[in-house]
Amino acid sequence: MLLENKVVFLTGSASGIGRECALACAREGASVVIADVDFDQARQTATDLGAAALAVECDVSDGVSVERAVAAALAHFGRIDAVHNNAGVSSPSKSLDATSEAEWDRLMAVNLKSIFWTTRAALPALKQSRGAILNTASMVGLIGQGSHAVYAATKGAMISLTKCMALDYAPFGIRVNAVCPAGVWTPMLEKWAAEQPDPDSIHTYLDGIHALGYCPHGDVIGDAAVFLLSERARFITGCILPVSGGAELGYRR
Repeated sequence: MLLENKVVFLTGSASGIGRECALACAREGASVVIADVDFDQARQTATDLGAAALAVECDVSDGVSVERAVAAALAHFGRIDAVHNNAGVSSPSKSLDATSEAEWDRLMAVNLKSIFWTTRAALPALKQSRGAILNTASMVGLIGQGSHAVYAATKGAMISLTKCMALDYAPFGIRVNAVCPAGVWTPMLEKWAAEQPDPDSIHTYLDGIHALGYCPHGDVIGDAAVFLLSERARFITGCILPVSGGAELGYRR
């Protein structure tokens, strides 16, 4: 029970990778705040987790919404031991010149500025608990990706931000790390696959880019998240951890 008696505030956790991370945290004894803009789905996920879960409506691009969600978590549980910034959007799949200003702003607000809001709201509680922050970044933030200029930019910025936050909050005993998935089958990835020129070939392609030979589901990210949020990782901060099946290692036969 690596997270026994811990309270984890987890954004974007109603579905996809976030839901798998919530399930993994709950299995290891944590109470989980399911913070998601889709409140109906958040309540369903909280029900699936049981009495130790709380669903809160949270639009991570809206500072007031984040503050309310964090306040609700503190009112219910009395503490926050970890914030996992997982909420994100990947669409549209476009080059920079083809991206509209509204699309740019939405990607930046949901994927990046959201960390500004959650950190400001939860930092006093994290100082009290000497807690941890985990950001769900992406391998594309390290290696790039064609036709995903703004999405990759938000994840690259998240990676740099993680390192800066780790330095800034280390004096308070707060660790800050990030996980970098490559392909993970989620509703978001299914949507991305449908946008590609040849959707039927995407499954084969995504299996092939991982050195271990398959595109995983979100449980592999959940297991890594549990470790980084736990005392087992007590001397790890500023780590950008690929959970990618070796996708970044290069060409293979």
